[in-house]
Amino acid sequence: MILNRRSFVSLGTAMAATPALAALPKTTGRGDAGPYTDAIPAIEAYVAQYLAELGAPGLTLVLADRVAVRWVGSYGYADIGTRTPVTPDDQFQIGSITKSFVGLALLQLVEEGRVSVHDPIDRHLPGLRFESPDAPITIHHLLTHSAALPDGPLFPGDPSFRHRPAGPLGRDFHYCNMGWRVLGQLIEHLDGSSLAECLQRRLLTPLGMTHTAPVTSFEHATRVIQSYWPARSDRPYPTHGPLVVAPRIMATDGAGCIASTPADMGQYLLMLLNGGRLGNRRIVSPEAFAAFSTPHIEAAEFGNNAHYGYGIAVDSFDGHRRLRHTGGMVSFASALEVDTDSGFGVFASVNAMQGVRPRPVTEFALRALRACRERRPMPKFPAPFDPRYVEQVAHYLGIYHNESGQSCEVVQEGAGLALKLGGKEPVKGLISLEPVSGGAGVFVLAGASASADLVVFPPAGTATPANGFGWGSSLYMRMGVSRPQPAPVPSAWHGFVGHYREEEVWTGTHHVILRAGQLWLDGIVPLEPAADGRFWLRDEATSPEWVLFGDVVGGRAMTMKLSGETLVRITSG
Repeated sequence: MILNRRSFVSLGTAMAATPALAALPKTTGRGDAGPYTDAIPAIEAYVAQYLAELGAPGLTLVLADRVAVRWVGSYGYADIGTRTPVTPDDQFQIGSITKSFVGLALLQLVEEGRVSVHDPIDRHLPGLRFESPDAPITIHHLLTHSAALPDGPLFPGDPSFRHRPAGPLGRDFHYCNMGWRVLGQLIEHLDGSSLAECLQRRLLTPLGMTHTAPVTSFEHATRVIQSYWPARSDRPYPTHGPLVVAPRIMATDGAGCIASTPADMGQYLLMLLNGGRLGNRRIVSPEAFAAFSTPHIEAAEFGNNAHYGYGIAVDSFDGHRRLRHTGGMVSFASALEVDTDSGFGVFASVNAMQGVRPRPVTEFALRALRACRERRPMPKFPAPFDPRYVEQVAHYLGIYHNESGQSCEVVQEGAGLALKLGGKEPVKGLISLEPVSGGAGVFVLAGASASADLVVFPPAGTATPANGFGWGSSLYMRMGVSRPQPAPVPSAWHGFVGHYREEEVWTGTHHVILRAGQLWLDGIVPLEPAADGRFWLRDEATSPEWVLFGDVVGGRAMTMKLSGETLVRITSG
């Protein structure tokens, strides 16, 4: 888990989202909910709660069953400054949900006999900077994120560099946008047209998605809604942190390029719910749709018991088979859920990137639709989101001290935790801790005390109570617990410590620290030295992501390559 792959560059005036957006406007009224009319008030009420809890500007939503698009709803603001409401005609960038479109387009080419998913990719695209000495990288490996490749630039600045699999092909799932950029290029090569033209002709036009842009470009995506990203780009985003206007970006590759309206996404849901068919027209054959939705590889990143098909995740929800995907752009967050057993589909998107996806909304909507059909009471809302809530609080409480003898106490504060400097002194000036989404035992300093340094505990259950935690370069150990003796480190490692940044919107900023004889990326990802001078990121045992430090001046590395992308040291400020 690399905490920040995006660059949150401050543009415009920062504003706190939640207090000013307490009363959100609503624009709905498209579609006939029919037998699900009673579910709409509950779904809309939960959307309002979700937006308020998250501090998000706006959300768009569509509900469908196998028969029709049943409801389109738009909520909140397209523009915070002018209080312009979201409308159903606004396009939202759907991010990685695009991969399911690309997968289906490629399966059409398979059906036409132009390619096999088992073909080596270099058979069709010679010249890629891939080297795989043990076995060829196939299209299937790229479709299933199992090529053991890092998620870096396809063509790094060093022309001699070649991407090599970091492990056996087909064994491990590691999400890799780079592979899907290649698949977009493959489609262009086989189809003899641009990816935009291919997606338009093969999918969007047959599905009646007349208000969808096949790629997010200034020419195609002319109605993309205003969107927002965090004001601070050098640290994880705390809930209700300040948001600023995001710049317009172009996204034209197969990893995530489509911008769409909710009604158009409803047409896509209809096709998925009907196994690749819309009305009397087949988009792909039953066999191709089966290949698309087969759980080819375990994908723990999508949750327990989740697997990945060809551009779509496959798992179980309330005992029902589900197809789903999320999409994260620099300033949009989306979720698509299809209950193939009950025959319901939901898509939702938020016009801000706050580190989460609107899956609570899509899952609640699925449950509400099922309850309506089965004539059961509406499901209860998920518990109100408390950004400070911590499970097993007692695991963390106690007094800790670092290498210099400084002490601090972890205390309970409401449903969460706080740091109190000075051991047993009276409680004053507490530093509140907020759990980082997706990072068990990882906390960001909240409020005025926020900084780039994360507080990192071993996950609850590994030791009870926690023996210690990392905070920046310090290792704090619980009183009475012996401190491990760190191994000696090469002197060069001290020159790797620092803040590195790349203003390209998908790379952003990263901090390297040295703690307890170990280099860490962002204070949470341990770096494991490799024989060739690189360091492997070891947040996953088999991660192919890596860093390489270079341009050493005065004993300090001035650059850091992250899986091929070059970041430059920030030397002041």
